[in-house]
Amino acid sequence: MDVQKLPKDKKIVLFDGVCNLCDASVQLICKHDVNDHFRFASIQSEIGQEIITYLGIDTSKTDSIILYEPGFAYYTKAEAALRIAKELNSWHSFLYGFIGLPNTIKNTVYDYIAKNRYKWYGKKDNCMIPTPEIKTKFL
Repeated sequence: MDVQKLPKDKKIVLFDGVCNLCDASVQLICKHDVNDHFRFASIQSEIGQEIITYLGIDTSKTDSIILYEPGFAYYTKAEAALRIAKELNSWHSFLYGFIGLPNTIKNTVYDYIAKNRYKWYGKKDNCMIPTPEIKTKFL
């Protein structure tokens, strides 16, 4: 898929496809994305790598979540997670209230969790395979 042909009306969530925490987060987003805002691609996938290259993102500085709004902007780390939470039809949308905190505070917490995600939640050998119910949400 060409980056220029991404759906302009959807927000693209790039996630670490081998991370169990990231996988659980994608499942949660799919469950509560009742207004169908999001599409997903693993960072390790071909389209994920194309988007990262297109945006000029240094994955040594962010390797777990990126929210891309085609034609508008992209967000990483805590900013991405909070903007995703805002769109969910669940109590998680309340988390968006933390958006006003300074980035140093938000990203310190985010980086701590991201740094320990494999140790705490484990890691897969391969990227997740979407279930038939959510397959259409994946690029």
